[in-house]
Amino acid sequence: MASPGKNPEKNNVWLQIAKYSQLAFIFPAATVAGWLIGVGLDHWLHTTWLYLVGLILGIVAGFVELIRMVSGSDSE
Repeated sequence: MASPGKNPEKNNVWLQIAKYSQLAFIFPAATVAGWLIGVGLDHWLHTTWLYLVGLILGIVAGFVELIRMVSGSDSE
């Protein structure tokens, strides 16, 4: 049984690997989702540049999630 003062999740190597491997999926998924939303808006509004805005917003969302995850693991 773990002592109440220690966090058993922090010491589990497999749990840490799983947490950081999420970034391998979250970052590209955010980028692709932003791009697809931009392409959808381009077709709907008959423009040719909104896919770039969606792509940039998706990349920014991926970086925000990366920073949030890394800073959250440091505070634990």
